[in-house]
Amino acid sequence: MFATSISPRPACSRRIWSLLVLGLTLLVAGDTVFAHTTPPTAADMVAYAEKVLQAARARHEREPTNAEAAWQFGRACFDRAEFAANDTERATLAVEGIAAMRPLVAREPKLAAAHLYLAMNLGQLALLAALKLVDEMEHEFKAAHDLDEHFEHAGPDRNLGQLYFQAPGWPASVGSKSKARKHLERAVALAPDFPENQLNLLEAYCQWKDLKGIRRELKSLPALWPAAKTNFSGMAWASSWADWERRRAALETLAARRLAP
Repeated sequence: MFATSISPRPACSRRIWSLLVLGLTLLVAGDTVFAHTTPPTAADMVAYAEKVLQAARARHEREPTNAEAAWQFGRACFDRAEFAANDTERATLAVEGIAAMRPLVAREPKLAAAHLYLAMNLGQLALLAALKLVDEMEHEFKAAHDLDEHFEHAGPDRNLGQLYFQAPGWPASVGSKSKARKHLERAVALAPDFPENQLNLLEAYCQWKDLKGIRRELKSLPALWPAAKTNFSGMAWASSWADWERRRAALETLAARRLAP
């Protein structure tokens, strides 16, 4: 039903909401992303995600009551599921992540990471089960937001913004332009140096034909890009940069069309 994708890594706002609507094709990083190094291949990215998952799973099994070990495992399940070869593998990983997160939410109801990664793993299942899980996802993202809006580079606002931006509107689902704008703009305000936040907002402005917003974001992207390549570097961010570079090029082209007389 959905194409396999390589999407952003630890920041929790991978292109899961677009996947719910459109699907993405497999991406491999280009030379411009990893200057002076050999770009990681898709196989390298999968191997890295699998290695992180195995380590996180082993730690969680050794320390079943350790809250950090649990949410790190939930994150690893989500990240690995982004590279799932098929629906069965995606669902298996998502269910494993959810099984770790639900007890953690019950034990640590004030831990933002628990709510956030429960919602993200629910999102993986939502790829397969359409919109049935959206209400629970929204609830968990809101809980994470109320507890720590700064977590994962404004991850709660970023994900809420994408959820409201991509989901169908009422009465079919929770989609809302006003809510999407509120949370996407808040994510940029909280973490303006994180590329995903800026790209999400520019994408929304392009769809809404908000010319003032488009012009503002087009000025912001070149300013943040060099520092971001330094701050978010290494294999952990390889798949993120593959996505970000592709999206930036596509959005700049779309923005130019929107701004054309």
